Amino acid sequence: MTKKCLLIVDLQNDFCPGGALPVKDGDKIVGPINRIMNKCDLVIASKDMHPAKTVHFDRWPVHCVRGTNGSEFHPELSSEKIGFVFEKGTGNKDDGYSAFEATNKNLEEFLKESKVDVLYVCGLATDYCVKATVIDALQRGFKTFVVTDCIKAVNVNPDDGEKALREMKDRGAILIESKEI
Repeated sequence: MTKKCLLIVDLQNDFCPGGALPVKDGDKIVGPINRIMNKCDLVIASKDMHPAKTVHFDRWPVHCVRGTNGSEFHPELSSEKIGFVFEKGTGNKDDGYSAFEATNKNLEEFLKESKVDVLYVCGLATDYCVKATVIDALQRGFKTFVVTDCIKAVNVNPDDGEKALREMKDRGAILIESKEI
């Protein structure tokens, strides 16, 4: 029997409109993500959980600092359905883009122990944390789907999100919409 897992990447206040590092329309994916949670056997999430001082902030504005409102999930996300949260970027010398870099629990071991066969990835941001997580999932042998209507890109350059989607697809990810789950 196939066990499906939904992995919500960094749907945190600081990445949504009004946050310290907002992704345009980042809050627009909350509703679709809430609707697909019940379609999977397991729902997990990742969070940036940065210390107040980190080299990561040499490149990016200060965001998702542990203990701040910015590090919390978007308030409309049905977070009570999330079985476990993987914290990443917790050190002062790491970026923590991929959920597989979590420091509070090993994501790969967790998925294998949970007998997950299929991983659906959604969240923020397509061109950074979503892409890094998807590539790491594929390298670890997980059948990985990117839920395209449940992601948004930073787009430092206007086509970064599209480039990230092409790269993920070229590496073996399957691009689908939420209605296909």
